[in-house]
Amino acid sequence: MAYAIQTEGLTKEFVSVSSARVTVALKDLTLQVEEGEIFGFLGPNGAGKTTTIKILLGLIFPTAGRAWVLGKDIWDTAVKYDLAFVPDSPYFYDFLTAEELLRFYGGLFGLKGSILDKRIEELLELVGMTHARGRRLREYSRGMFQRVGIAQALVNDPKVLLLDEPTSGLDPIAQREVRDIILKLRERGKTVLLCSHHLSDVERISDRVAILNRGKLERMGRLDDLLAAERVEIAAEGLSEEATRKITDLAEESKVIAGRVTAYDSRRDVINAIIDTIRGAKGELISVIPQRQTLEDLFVRIVQQEEPAAVSEESR
Repeated sequence: MAYAIQTEGLTKEFVSVSSARVTVALKDLTLQVEEGEIFGFLGPNGAGKTTTIKILLGLIFPTAGRAWVLGKDIWDTAVKYDLAFVPDSPYFYDFLTAEELLRFYGGLFGLKGSILDKRIEELLELVGMTHARGRRLREYSRGMFQRVGIAQALVNDPKVLLLDEPTSGLDPIAQREVRDIILKLRERGKTVLLCSHHLSDVERISDRVAILNRGKLERMGRLDDLLAAERVEIAAEGLSEEATRKITDLAEESKVIAGRVTAYDSRRDVINAIIDTIRGAKGELISVIPQRQTLEDLFVRIVQQEEPAAVSEESR
């Protein structure tokens, strides 16, 4: 079975005309996005996300490597009918209404008559914009504009959708509305590549994620696997000063409040040593709780552990 998106050894280098300096924006990216999933594509500024999207859209050529969409090479023109893109700030003629906008873009794809009318109705209902179909775009809020952008990208019913920061700058209600639309797209069998700095949104709705840093793929997998508990919280009371000091010296992190010692550690041997210390001191072991990390915890840890690099992607 073909993947919705697949890259193999994808690399992109930019060469400065004035100084001949080589900037490596993307290095040996190999990933697979399965059909019908929401795939979080993450990374800090300069990670290579925008470069990857531009290559998938055929806007720039890779220096090395290949990419496919639904089993077709990205340079196959047939790919364009199955692939859509929504930028973080869509730009449309703001004197148009939502209905006029969809009718214009539907016409570009050869849709007309009752088929186009039906498609417009379906899309406006999907993105919750039926009530504002007759208002000009210049009167829209940012959240409304974003939803119309998604509707426009879906006008020809593509199978794969690339979303770049779809909830950026939106208030909490608008963010939730956009998340709900993305979930509806998955229910309809669409594949969504979701680029976002709003990690809580990505964690809520993504099936799998990939984390890039300085052009390299650092981590990829299902959220349940990536965020599985690594650190354990151990709480105890009734300990002597000596036992308390020993535990705080052993643990990666600890705190002592009103006689209760709480220690945090991810090393199995140290966790066992802390528990043995509590028992040996005849203290009361209150709890031992595995802590599931958040996507933000994982993201920050991956990015911060990397050494500074001399080059990064200029566009993001």
